[in-house]
Amino acid sequence: MKVNDIGRMVQLVWNELPCHYAGVDIGEFVVMPNHFHGIIWIVGAGPRACPNRNGGQPRGVAPTGLSLSDVVHRFKSLTTTRYRHGVIQHGWPPFPGKLWQRNYYDHVIRDDDDLNRIRQYILENPIKWREDEYYVS
Repeated sequence: MKVNDIGRMVQLVWNELPCHYAGVDIGEFVVMPNHFHGIIWIVGAGPRACPNRNGGQPRGVAPTGLSLSDVVHRFKSLTTTRYRHGVIQHGWPPFPGKLWQRNYYDHVIRDDDDLNRIRQYILENPIKWREDEYYVS
């Protein structure tokens, strides 16, 4: 897989998140042709910012004032704005419909084993691209 200009823009926005939002850090990520995987760290998040081990929903936000959904929303908004700019300024192909789906999948990383498994999944995702139901050669 080769990352194109649009993929590089998404990478750039991802890498800039910690610069724009104090208390937000990023981990491993990969830009795929039709989706994105990444680890977001809400630095200083306590038990109120994360669901408990028995399930449940997040209550409150981290000291940053941002919840995970806030960070994801801002990432999607920033990339969409830059994409529109790229269509106008650089002749990128216009995307019919919305650039991002409405929701996203999240998983609270609970321990080092979980973190290592998720990192490995992210890093190996490009190798498995040909198996994706939306793969087009």
